[in-house]
Amino acid sequence: MISRRFALEAAGALAASRLEAATLPNFVLVTCDDLGYADIEPFGARPGCTPNLARMAREGVRFTSFYAAPVCSPSRAALMTGCYPRRVGLDFGSWHAVLMPGDWHGLNPGEITVARLLKSRGYATACIGKWHLGDQPEFLPARHGFDEYYGLPYSNDMRPSPKPAGAIERPHPPLPLLRNDKVVREVTDQGFLTSAYTEEALRFLRRSRGKPFFLYLPHSMVHAPLAAGPRFLNKTGKGLFADALAEVDWSVGEILSFLERQGLARNTLVIFLSDNGGTPRSNNAPLRGNKGSIWEGGVRVPAIFRWPGRIREGKSTDEIASNMDILPTLARLAGAEPPRDRKIDGHDLWDLLAQPGAKSGYDAFFYHQTTRLSAVRAGPWKLHTTGELYDLAGDAGESHNVASEHPDVVTRLNRKLAEARADLGDGEQKGPGCRPVGKAKGPLRFWIPRHPDSGYPPHAPVKYVAGSPVS
Repeated sequence: MISRRFALEAAGALAASRLEAATLPNFVLVTCDDLGYADIEPFGARPGCTPNLARMAREGVRFTSFYAAPVCSPSRAALMTGCYPRRVGLDFGSWHAVLMPGDWHGLNPGEITVARLLKSRGYATACIGKWHLGDQPEFLPARHGFDEYYGLPYSNDMRPSPKPAGAIERPHPPLPLLRNDKVVREVTDQGFLTSAYTEEALRFLRRSRGKPFFLYLPHSMVHAPLAAGPRFLNKTGKGLFADALAEVDWSVGEILSFLERQGLARNTLVIFLSDNGGTPRSNNAPLRGNKGSIWEGGVRVPAIFRWPGRIREGKSTDEIASNMDILPTLARLAGAEPPRDRKIDGHDLWDLLAQPGAKSGYDAFFYHQTTRLSAVRAGPWKLHTTGELYDLAGDAGESHNVASEHPDVVTRLNRKLAEARADLGDGEQKGPGCRPVGKAKGPLRFWIPRHPDSGYPPHAPVKYVAGSPVS
């Protein structure tokens, strides 16, 4: 028989755990793919297409020196792990700058993601949208702390095309929409994706009421091929890019409205980011360069944080921050202990969110272009490994090389680059701080085999790689 004392203690512990769960903050992290620095109103775009993001900025904190990696897979690796992509082995795919369908690389299941940390604190966790950290079963979101997954395992352009292009030796397989580890359908017309992700996100939020939740909503748009649903197609009068972006903004508005209706807004931190700089069709002004480069236009992205009553409202900061900071920030707010058995490169952003005049945790931020260490920023100074030095405080467009005028700064930042090489290596030479990338056990498979009339074997890999386990 259970004693009265034991029953009372158990009831007290249960009540305490419920109270803690009720007071833990919720987190919603929304990303837009290939969004340029000035594509949205809070960062310079003309009013009209992004009113919800403009509202987020009015009610929260805008980061004007927020960094990501130059392309998709490395950026998402940094976001999930709080580490430079090179540290976790995903600065480069197995043969391409990003992971491809049927790739034998992926995010190592031994890595500790932000979702895994939050799950350990009792959070309900969901990833809804583009994953792109490995499409083989051992790399999918369920292996990285997410209770639920719905979306595309990689970029929306990785679909069959009429002929091979560039370095791709074989056409891609059909594009699969997954629910957890099952195929829901083949995706051809992509106009439904943004609304489908949003509806799935709202269903997750409804199911998760009563416990803390972490919703990661990485939209496929505005990555090409562009698409928009019937409510948005041809409605902005500014072209398909603007239509697709307006639908992503609508999605943000739906999430904010739900949180307010349910009385959850004041206990929910909502974050909006781009995964890398915009392509040439985007507006990256006043930055130089585009996606794929380590010029500011390739890696500096729009970032907005909103938490009514908890963080500053209508403020901005030009302090250095990055998507690696998401893990330590959310861990701190959830009372989770960041991993101590491995190095985490990101920093807790709480002071920048809540305290006027707070300073960045970065004494140096390093830029990698695929495997190459390419630049470092410290304060306003950015030194490229080519020797060019720019003062970003007055020259965000990197138009005036001032290396000859500041040899002391060049010397100091070259020492920082040497420290980074000693830790992470450079190029093909890995450093002692690098951890192993995930490697699929094989045999590798596509989620939907190639169509019989494609002229290619159903599961033949996109490209063979020397030493890969592909049979």
